[in-house]
Amino acid sequence: MTRVLSGVVLGVVALGLIWFLSSIALLAVAMAVAALAFIEYEKIVDAIGAKVPYWTALLSTLLACAMVPFQWVDISSILALALLLIALNVLWSDRVGTPILADTAAAALAPVYIGLPLGALVGVHAIAGREAVLLLIATVAVSDTAQSYSGRTFGRTPLAPLRSPKKTREGAVGGFIVAPVFLTVAGSYWLPSAPPVWLAVLGVGIVIAGIIGDLFESMLKRAADMKDSGTLIPGHGGVLDRIDALLFAAPVFYFFLRTL
Repeated sequence: MTRVLSGVVLGVVALGLIWFLSSIALLAVAMAVAALAFIEYEKIVDAIGAKVPYWTALLSTLLACAMVPFQWVDISSILALALLLIALNVLWSDRVGTPILADTAAAALAPVYIGLPLGALVGVHAIAGREAVLLLIATVAVSDTAQSYSGRTFGRTPLAPLRSPKKTREGAVGGFIVAPVFLTVAGSYWLPSAPPVWLAVLGVGIVIAGIIGDLFESMLKRAADMKDSGTLIPGHGGVLDRIDALLFAAPVFYFFLRTL
Protein backbone atom coordinates (compact mmCIF):
# COMPACT_ATOMS: atom_id res chain seq x y z
CA MET A 1 0.00 0.00 0.00
CA THR A 2 2.84 2.39 0.85
CA ARG A 3 4.41 1.81 -2.54
CA VAL A 4 1.11 2.48 -4.34
CA LEU A 5 0.32 5.64 -2.36
CA SER A 6 3.78 7.12 -2.75
CA GLY A 7 3.72 6.25 -6.46
CA VAL A 8 0.40 8.03 -6.93
CA VAL A 9 1.57 11.11 -5.03
CA LEU A 10 4.83 11.19 -6.96
CA GLY A 11 2.99 10.87 -10.27
CA VAL A 12 0.50 13.64 -9.47
CA VAL A 13 3.25 16.00 -8.33
CA ALA A 14 5.36 15.28 -11.43
CA LEU A 15 2.35 15.78 -13.71
CA GLY A 16 1.50 19.09 -12.07
CA LEU A 17 5.04 20.42 -12.31
CA ILE A 18 5.43 19.44 -15.95
CA TRP A 19 2.00 20.74 -16.95
CA PHE A 20 1.93 24.07 -15.15
CA LEU A 21 5.55 25.23 -14.87
CA SER A 22 7.46 27.13 -17.53
CA SER A 23 10.65 25.64 -18.92
CA ILE A 24 12.77 27.96 -16.76
CA ALA A 25 10.89 26.98 -13.59
CA LEU A 26 11.06 23.32 -14.59
CA LEU A 27 14.83 23.67 -14.93
CA ALA A 28 15.00 24.69 -11.26
CA VAL A 29 13.11 21.51 -10.35
CA ALA A 30 15.39 19.42 -12.59
CA MET A 31 18.46 20.89 -10.88
CA ALA A 32 17.00 20.02 -7.47
CA VAL A 33 16.39 16.44 -8.66
CA ALA A 34 19.93 16.37 -10.07
CA ALA A 35 21.30 17.38 -6.66
CA LEU A 36 19.34 14.63 -4.91
CA ALA A 37 20.42 12.07 -7.51
CA PHE A 38 24.03 13.19 -7.14
CA ILE A 39 23.91 12.67 -3.36
CA GLU A 40 22.78 9.08 -3.94
CA TYR A 41 25.38 8.60 -6.67
CA GLU A 42 28.16 9.84 -4.38
CA LYS A 43 27.14 7.33 -1.69
CA ILE A 44 27.10 4.48 -4.22
CA VAL A 45 30.52 5.46 -5.54
CA ASP A 46 31.88 5.73 -1.99
CA ALA A 47 30.58 2.22 -1.21
CA ILE A 48 32.36 0.93 -4.32
CA GLY A 49 35.61 2.45 -3.10
CA ALA A 50 36.02 5.70 -5.05
CA LYS A 51 36.02 9.21 -3.59
CA VAL A 52 34.24 11.87 -5.63
CA PRO A 53 35.39 15.48 -5.05
CA TYR A 54 31.96 16.35 -3.68
CA TRP A 55 31.37 20.05 -4.29
CA THR A 56 33.27 20.24 -7.56
CA ALA A 57 31.46 17.26 -9.05
CA LEU A 58 28.09 18.52 -7.77
CA LEU A 59 28.67 21.96 -9.29
CA SER A 60 29.72 20.37 -12.59
CA THR A 61 26.57 18.25 -12.60
CA LEU A 62 24.32 21.25 -11.97
CA LEU A 63 26.12 23.33 -14.62
CA ALA A 64 25.69 20.57 -17.19
CA CYS A 65 21.98 20.32 -16.33
CA ALA A 66 21.49 24.09 -16.64
CA MET A 67 23.29 24.49 -19.96
CA VAL A 68 21.64 21.76 -22.01
CA PRO A 69 18.08 23.13 -22.45
CA PHE A 70 18.81 26.68 -23.55
CA GLN A 71 22.48 26.70 -24.60
CA TRP A 72 23.22 30.00 -22.82
CA VAL A 73 26.84 28.94 -23.04
CA ASP A 74 28.23 26.34 -25.41
CA ILE A 75 27.86 22.97 -23.67
CA SER A 76 31.35 21.87 -24.70
CA SER A 77 32.78 24.86 -22.81
CA ILE A 78 30.84 23.90 -19.69
CA LEU A 79 32.00 20.29 -19.88
CA ALA A 80 35.59 21.42 -20.43
CA LEU A 81 35.38 23.69 -17.37
CA ALA A 82 33.77 20.91 -15.33
CA LEU A 83 36.52 18.46 -16.24
CA LEU A 84 39.18 21.07 -15.43
CA LEU A 85 37.69 21.72 -11.99
CA ILE A 86 37.41 18.00 -11.29
CA ALA A 87 41.00 17.43 -12.45
CA LEU A 88 42.34 20.20 -10.21
CA ASN A 89 40.35 18.89 -7.26
CA VAL A 90 41.59 15.36 -7.81
CA LEU A 91 45.20 16.58 -8.04
CA TRP A 92 44.87 18.01 -4.54
CA SER A 93 43.78 14.62 -3.25
CA ASP A 94 46.16 12.56 -1.12
CA ARG A 95 45.13 9.35 -2.92
CA VAL A 96 47.51 7.88 -5.53
CA GLY A 97 47.67 5.13 -8.11
CA THR A 98 44.55 3.23 -9.11
CA PRO A 99 42.28 4.95 -6.54
CA ILE A 100 42.90 8.38 -8.05
CA LEU A 101 41.94 7.07 -11.50
CA ALA A 102 38.70 5.68 -10.06
CA ASP A 103 38.03 9.00 -8.31
CA THR A 104 38.54 10.96 -11.53
CA ALA A 105 36.37 8.63 -13.59
CA ALA A 106 33.54 8.70 -11.03
CA ALA A 107 33.66 12.50 -10.83
CA ALA A 108 33.69 12.95 -14.61
CA LEU A 109 30.78 10.54 -15.01
CA ALA A 110 28.42 12.51 -12.74
CA PRO A 111 27.69 15.44 -15.13
CA VAL A 112 27.19 13.05 -18.04
CA TYR A 113 25.13 10.47 -16.16
CA ILE A 114 22.92 12.89 -14.18
CA GLY A 115 23.29 16.50 -15.34
CA LEU A 116 23.01 16.16 -19.10
CA PRO A 117 19.96 13.82 -19.14
CA LEU A 118 17.92 15.94 -16.71
CA GLY A 119 18.86 19.01 -18.72
CA ALA A 120 17.73 17.18 -21.85
CA LEU A 121 14.37 16.51 -20.22
CA VAL A 122 13.88 20.26 -19.73
CA GLY A 123 15.11 20.74 -23.29
CA VAL A 124 12.26 18.54 -24.51
CA HIS A 125 9.85 20.84 -22.65
CA ALA A 126 11.46 23.95 -24.18
CA ILE A 127 11.40 22.60 -27.74
CA ALA A 128 8.09 20.75 -27.97
CA GLY A 129 6.14 21.64 -24.81
CA ARG A 130 4.70 19.80 -21.85
CA GLU A 131 2.93 17.21 -23.98
CA ALA A 132 6.25 15.98 -25.39
CA VAL A 133 7.70 15.53 -21.88
CA LEU A 134 4.66 13.53 -20.82
CA LEU A 135 4.90 11.48 -24.01
CA LEU A 136 8.52 10.62 -23.21
CA ILE A 137 7.76 9.65 -19.61
CA ALA A 138 4.68 7.68 -20.65
CA THR A 139 6.67 5.76 -23.27
CA VAL A 140 9.32 4.81 -20.70
CA ALA A 141 6.57 3.75 -18.27
CA VAL A 142 4.75 1.72 -20.93
CA SER A 143 8.01 0.01 -21.88
CA ASP A 144 8.78 -0.87 -18.25
CA THR A 145 5.24 -2.17 -17.69
CA ALA A 146 5.24 -4.23 -20.87
CA GLN A 147 8.61 -5.73 -19.98
CA SER A 148 7.42 -6.56 -16.48
CA TYR A 149 4.22 -8.31 -17.55
CA SER A 150 5.84 -10.07 -20.52
CA GLY A 151 8.67 -11.23 -18.29
CA ARG A 152 6.31 -12.62 -15.67
CA THR A 153 4.19 -14.40 -18.27
CA PHE A 154 6.75 -15.65 -20.79
CA GLY A 155 10.12 -15.00 -19.16
CA ARG A 156 12.55 -17.88 -19.30
CA THR A 157 15.94 -16.52 -20.38
CA PRO A 158 17.75 -13.92 -18.23
CA LEU A 159 18.71 -10.79 -20.14
CA ALA A 160 21.69 -9.87 -17.94
CA PRO A 161 21.91 -12.34 -15.03
CA LEU A 162 24.93 -10.70 -13.42
CA ARG A 163 23.34 -7.24 -13.36
CA SER A 164 19.58 -7.73 -13.11
CA PRO A 165 18.49 -11.36 -12.69
CA LYS A 166 14.78 -10.49 -12.88
CA LYS A 167 14.98 -9.06 -16.39
CA THR A 168 14.42 -11.53 -19.20
CA ARG A 169 14.81 -11.47 -22.96
CA GLU A 170 11.15 -12.34 -23.37
CA GLY A 171 10.23 -9.34 -21.22
CA ALA A 172 12.45 -7.09 -23.34
CA VAL A 173 10.63 -8.29 -26.46
CA GLY A 174 7.36 -7.17 -24.89
CA GLY A 175 8.79 -3.69 -24.43
CA PHE A 176 10.08 -3.60 -28.00
CA ILE A 177 6.59 -4.42 -29.29
CA VAL A 178 4.32 -2.35 -27.06
CA ALA A 179 6.32 0.87 -26.52
CA PRO A 180 6.95 1.73 -30.20
CA VAL A 181 3.28 1.10 -31.00
CA PHE A 182 2.24 3.37 -28.13
CA LEU A 183 4.64 6.12 -29.17
CA THR A 184 3.56 5.91 -32.81
CA VAL A 185 -0.13 6.27 -31.90
CA ALA A 186 0.24 8.87 -29.15
CA GLY A 187 2.95 10.75 -31.05
CA SER A 188 0.62 11.25 -33.99
CA TYR A 189 -1.40 13.57 -31.72
CA TRP A 190 1.35 15.22 -29.65
CA LEU A 191 4.12 15.25 -32.29
CA PRO A 192 2.12 15.51 -35.53
CA SER A 193 5.11 16.77 -37.53
CA ALA A 194 7.01 13.51 -36.98
CA PRO A 195 6.40 10.74 -39.56
CA PRO A 196 4.99 7.52 -38.03
CA VAL A 197 8.01 5.50 -39.13
CA TRP A 198 10.32 7.89 -37.30
CA LEU A 199 8.18 7.66 -34.18
CA ALA A 200 8.36 3.87 -34.29
CA VAL A 201 12.16 3.99 -34.63
CA LEU A 202 12.28 6.50 -31.76
CA GLY A 203 10.19 4.09 -29.68
CA VAL A 204 12.72 1.31 -30.27
CA GLY A 205 15.54 3.69 -29.32
CA ILE A 206 13.80 4.66 -26.08
CA VAL A 207 13.29 1.00 -25.14
CA ILE A 208 16.97 0.24 -25.76
CA ALA A 209 18.08 3.32 -23.82
CA GLY A 210 15.71 2.55 -20.95
CA ILE A 211 16.96 -1.03 -20.61
CA ILE A 212 20.58 0.15 -20.64
CA GLY A 213 19.79 2.79 -18.00
CA ASP A 214 18.14 0.21 -15.76
CA LEU A 215 21.01 -2.25 -16.14
CA PHE A 216 23.60 0.46 -15.58
CA GLU A 217 22.13 1.53 -12.26
CA SER A 218 21.72 -2.12 -11.24
CA MET A 219 25.40 -2.65 -12.02
CA LEU A 220 26.38 0.29 -9.80
CA LYS A 221 24.21 -0.93 -6.91
CA ARG A 222 25.51 -4.49 -7.17
CA ALA A 223 29.09 -3.25 -7.13
CA ALA A 224 28.24 -1.23 -4.00
CA ASP A 225 26.24 -4.14 -2.50
CA MET A 226 23.14 -1.92 -2.20
CA LYS A 227 19.52 -2.90 -2.83
CA ASP A 228 18.27 0.65 -3.44
CA SER A 229 20.06 3.89 -4.25
CA GLY A 230 18.31 5.61 -1.32
CA THR A 231 15.23 5.75 0.89
CA LEU A 232 13.73 9.09 -0.12
CA ILE A 233 10.65 7.62 -1.83
CA PRO A 234 8.76 5.18 0.46
CA GLY A 235 8.35 1.79 -1.21
CA HIS A 236 10.35 2.85 -4.26
CA GLY A 237 13.87 3.46 -2.99
CA GLY A 238 15.79 6.53 -4.07
CA VAL A 239 15.64 9.10 -6.85
CA LEU A 240 18.02 7.14 -9.09
CA ASP A 241 15.82 4.06 -8.71
CA ARG A 242 12.91 6.00 -10.20
CA ILE A 243 14.70 7.79 -13.03
CA ASP A 244 17.33 5.22 -14.06
CA ALA A 245 15.68 4.43 -17.41
CA LEU A 246 14.70 8.06 -18.02
CA LEU A 247 18.31 9.22 -17.61
CA PHE A 248 19.28 7.28 -20.72
CA ALA A 249 16.02 7.75 -22.66
CA ALA A 250 15.72 11.55 -22.30
CA PRO A 251 18.84 12.38 -24.38
CA VAL A 252 17.58 10.10 -27.17
CA PHE A 253 14.23 11.91 -27.27
CA TYR A 254 15.93 15.33 -27.02
CA PHE A 255 18.29 14.56 -29.91
CA PHE A 256 15.33 13.37 -31.99
CA LEU A 257 13.45 16.62 -31.40
CA ARG A 258 16.47 18.79 -32.20
CA THR A 259 17.07 16.84 -35.38
CA LEU A 260 13.41 16.99 -36.34
